[in-house]
Amino acid sequence: MRPVSLDEVAGQSHLLRPGSPLVALANPDATASRAVSVILWGPPGTGKTTLAQAIARTSGRRFVELSAVTAGVKDVREVMQEAMTQRDLYGQSTILFLDEIHRFTKAQQDALLPGVENGWVILIAATTENPSFSVISPLLSRSLLLTLQPLTDADLGILIDRAVTDARGLAGAVELAPEARAALIQLASGDARRALTALEAAASMPDGDSAVITAEHVAQAVDRALLRYDRQGDEHYDVISAFIKSIRGSDVDAAMHYLARMIEAGEDPRFIARRLVISAAEDIGLADPHALQIAVAAADAVAFIGMPEGRIPLAEATAYLATTAKSNAAYNAINAAIADVRAGGFGRVPTHLRDAHYPGAKRLGHGKGYIYPHDLDVGVATQQYLPDELQGRRYYEPTGRGVERDISARLEKIRKILGDDR
Repeated sequence: MRPVSLDEVAGQSHLLRPGSPLVALANPDATASRAVSVILWGPPGTGKTTLAQAIARTSGRRFVELSAVTAGVKDVREVMQEAMTQRDLYGQSTILFLDEIHRFTKAQQDALLPGVENGWVILIAATTENPSFSVISPLLSRSLLLTLQPLTDADLGILIDRAVTDARGLAGAVELAPEARAALIQLASGDARRALTALEAAASMPDGDSAVITAEHVAQAVDRALLRYDRQGDEHYDVISAFIKSIRGSDVDAAMHYLARMIEAGEDPRFIARRLVISAAEDIGLADPHALQIAVAAADAVAFIGMPEGRIPLAEATAYLATTAKSNAAYNAINAAIADVRAGGFGRVPTHLRDAHYPGAKRLGHGKGYIYPHDLDVGVATQQYLPDELQGRRYYEPTGRGVERDISARLEKIRKILGDDR
């Protein structure tokens, strides 16, 4: 069912407008000098290989396909040599389609540069990972970066309907019930290849004279939705980002959803636990001191019992962190203090606070005049603690939420005793 021309491609309309680089590349009348190499970046099943093959067929150019999984520098150089020969002897340009270019090392990607720069080949590279991190800068600068989007439900519907009736597909041998069609679209999650694979599997399920694919057939053929989740790619970072931001925003249901996605995708539970510990310290802080204890306990529990049972303490910690009071006051305090130190905002430790235990310290006046707070009824001594250069500097400003409400009132009294009643 792979399209043979750009007209058959479903989705990616933003890349296939008249006059766009891909459409121009597919034009058989376009001169080779106007052709430009492109990098197609998008999730699996969105049409990267399809676009490359359709462009080659429509333009009449020679098409060579390599996979970065199996190809090496030697293969690349052979393609370049053959492309030069075809161009010089027959005037035919070559499209080199390189799948999964992010798997190429820097040295392997360097081998592509002469061919791209001199026009020996028109490179169409495909990747599921952010090219800014996986493709070398010289190659990026010589190529157009085009981003493919997951297919919409409407796009998937077109593909499924076409596969049912087209001679290249099921050729009308079966009918597709509306609820089965909806199930296939949902299971595909924007991936055309997954939709067609599920359809093919479901088409073998009807028994006897029945030629109707039902939702039950789809459920039997595909027992669960496979998550699109690359632990080393953008989806990994996007989901954990949404998870933490949902906790910070106190949306426990959204947080639980993203936790489930990570668990089902096989994410390392220790990674999730570490992020929960960070969230407890950064976003909750002293508004609820128990949050950090619960997050650390969840991390210990996961390490102790493993998965799948480890999902339970992870869920418990997630629910607690999402629903408790929030404060980033301690987080802001240490950041502000570090900023001052890095900017040179520090001075000598006040003499009365210096260590007086080593020989000769008392002769230098270390510790002289220090007031021991435990000797006082209120337990707070009126004396200077910050260096002279930072007198009056405040870093920790508690909120009025949760436990910090009480901390705020107590801190106000302490600062008055210390002589800092601003």
